[in-house]
Amino acid sequence: MKNDPDPLTFVAMRQVLAVLAAFVLFHAAHAQSDSAAYVRDVNTEKPLSFKERIWFGGGIGLSFGTFTAVQLDPLMGIYLDRNRKLSTGLGLSYWYFQDNSYIPSLKQNVYGYRVFTRYRVIEQAFLHAEFLHLNAERYFSLDNTIRRTWIPHLLIGAGYVQPLAGSTSFYIQVLFEVLQDPNSLYFGQGPIFSGGVGVGF
Repeated sequence: MKNDPDPLTFVAMRQVLAVLAAFVLFHAAHAQSDSAAYVRDVNTEKPLSFKERIWFGGGIGLSFGTFTAVQLDPLMGIYLDRNRKLSTGLGLSYWYFQDNSYIPSLKQNVYGYRVFTRYRVIEQAFLHAEFLHLNAERYFSLDNTIRRTWIPHLLIGAGYVQPLAGSTSFYIQVLFEVLQDPNSLYFGQGPIFSGGVGVGF
């Protein structure tokens, strides 16, 4: 014989369904309210000022002894988006080398510029690509001379950022030189490790 459902069961099910419906409607209305508030915030948020978009950085390298090396690489970047993730910029480079193991000492002055782009993947990590154009003395076997020439470099890699006090941060990066021009200062080398300090980055 077929059992009839308990009327109390129907009452309980209706109550549960009513609670679930109220819960769903509440969250839908809440999500719509949040979405509307987000749109208002985005539409009313002021764009970054030029001062807020600019950041500075660079590295200094010093080595003394039989082999002396001085390296200066100042940078200036500008953020291209409101979230300050994508930036591009310019930099200068000056390197001085002196090897006292030779008589007379071998000396080299290298100077140039760089154009770079960085993308902040997360707060602590970024991707980096740059075109580095350096002027250095190089030996040319065709006419057996040493003369200055401009050497192109294309550096690609990634870095890590560690915040310090205020808007200052320290960063390290590992780059690879992919053009491999025969006169390149990085010709035949593996990863290039460097570091520096940034203000506003």
